Amino acid sequence: MEEVRVDKWLWAVRIFKTRTIAADACKKGRVMIDQVAVKPSRNIRVGDVIEVRKAPITFSFKVLALADKRMGAKLVSQFMENITPPEQYEILELNKISGFVDRQRGTGRPTKKERRDLEQFTRSFDVDDFDWSE
Repeated sequence: MEEVRVDKWLWAVRIFKTRTIAADACKKGRVMIDQVAVKPSRNIRVGDVIEVRKAPITFSFKVLALADKRMGAKLVSQFMENITPPEQYEILELNKISGFVDRQRGTGRPTKKERRDLEQFTRSFDVDDFDWSE
């Protein structure tokens, strides 16, 4: 086996849970080889570096061996090398620390925690304490 489809390989080495998700990521331009977005049918070879953008970071993987069948997690290290720069992992840590929620302000209902915080905040004010004459 000298070449394998990129979507098959990404699924086989467990980067994506299903092959359909891997193909969709390729179609959306989230998978790149040599800084060029690739189609799911693009063939890869040993030595290629594949970049996969999973918000908020971009992972980089070097192809060590080819596979078209899904494998156990223990075998993955024989087929790929994770060469993601440490800066990308720092971005991920900062994102976790900041407690960022993937919901834009004003869209949808508040979460249960947001509702409780809002109720606690509004209970801390007494309407009689305000001077309404101004």
